[in-house]
Amino acid sequence: MSAHATAVPQRPSALLVGVDFGAPGFDAALDELALLTKTAGMNPVERLVCRRAAPDAALFVGSGKAEEIRTLAEASGASEVLFDQALSPVQQRNLERAIGLPVNDRTFLILDIFAQRARSHEGKLQVELARLQYLATRLVRRWSHLERQTGGIGVRGGPGETQIEIDRRLIASAIRRTQERLRAVGRQRRTQRRQRERRRTFAVSLVGYTNAGKSTLFNALVKARAYAADQLFATLDTTTRQLWLGEGCGSASLSDTVGFIRALPHTLVKAFEATLQEAADASVLLHVVDAASETHLEQMEEVQRVLAEIGAQDVPQILVFNKLDALPQDKRPLALHDSFESGGVERQRIFLSARTGEGLAQLRAALAALASASTQALTTT
Repeated sequence: MSAHATAVPQRPSALLVGVDFGAPGFDAALDELALLTKTAGMNPVERLVCRRAAPDAALFVGSGKAEEIRTLAEASGASEVLFDQALSPVQQRNLERAIGLPVNDRTFLILDIFAQRARSHEGKLQVELARLQYLATRLVRRWSHLERQTGGIGVRGGPGETQIEIDRRLIASAIRRTQERLRAVGRQRRTQRRQRERRRTFAVSLVGYTNAGKSTLFNALVKARAYAADQLFATLDTTTRQLWLGEGCGSASLSDTVGFIRALPHTLVKAFEATLQEAADASVLLHVVDAASETHLEQMEEVQRVLAEIGAQDVPQILVFNKLDALPQDKRPLALHDSFESGGVERQRIFLSARTGEGLAQLRAALAALASASTQALTTT
C-alpha cells in the first residue's frame, strides 16, 4: 500500500440479540437481522439468542441477560446493540443504561435503511414521516437534555414548559406538514390512476418479500434499468413502465413496488400507503417469491399479511417462483406452470429465473391471457 493510500473507514460494529418467545417464524440464526445490519452499513460481530416466556417490562430480557449482553459486547468490541424485536422507549432507555452502549431495535434499523435508500421526493417524504412518528414515541425522558426546564420572559414555549414538551410539539408540527405534502402526492397519484382507468390500461404490480428479485424481473420484462442488487430493500421508489404483451393484448403498465419484510413497521406501511396503493389498484399482482429460500413459505405469508393490511388481498395474483437457476437439480419443478395454494386461494404459479430468462415466456403468456380476458369483459359491459 502506498503512503498516499486512503484508509477505508471501519464500519460500526453491532451485537445482534434475538429473543425467542415461542412465536412461529422466529429466526434462531438471526440471519435476516444480520443482513439488515450489513445493509445499514454496520458489521455484525456477535450474535446472542435467548428464550423467555414473556418480555420483561423494564429491560425486555431481564437484568441477568442484560448483564450478559454487556459482557459479550465488551468482549466482541461492539459499538452498538441491535434487537430483532421492537423495544418500547422505556426498555430502550433502561437497556442503554444497563449495557452502556447505544441500543436500537429492528424498527429503527429498517427506518435507517429506508432513509439511506429513498431517492424520489415522495420516497423521502414517506421515510421522513415514518421516522418522525417513530421518534415521537421515543420522547419519554430518553435523553438527558430533554429533562431541563425552559421558561421565563421571551423564551419560546411558555413559562415552565419542559424541553420534552417543546420537542414533542415541534415533531407533531413536522408530522402534520409531512402528512399534508404526502396527501398532495397522493392526490396526484389518484389522478394518474384515474387517467389509466379511463384508458382501460391493464395494470400489473410486482409485490414480494424483499430481495426476492422483483427489480431484476421488472428489468427482464420491460428491458428497463431499474436498480437491482442482491440486498435487502435495493429499491424503495415505485417505477412504472409499459409492458408489451403482444398483438391483440397491447400494452400493460408494470409497476415495481417496495419489498415487504417480516415485522415491517406499521408506521412504514402507513407512510408508504400512497405507493402501495399501486398494488391495491392493480388488475393483477405478480407475487415474486425467492424459490431458493428455505423460508419462502413464511415470506409468502408475510406478503399476504401486508397485502391484506393495504386492502389488496382480493386482487388476483400470479405466484412467480423466481431464482429457478439457484435451485439444485433434484428440487427443480416438473413443470414451469402449475397451481399452488397461497392465502387460502388456489393461484397460478410460474417458475422462472429473471436472471437467465428461463420461464419468462410462460409468464408473458399468462399475463397476455389475463389481459385479453380483461379486455373482453370490459367490451361486454
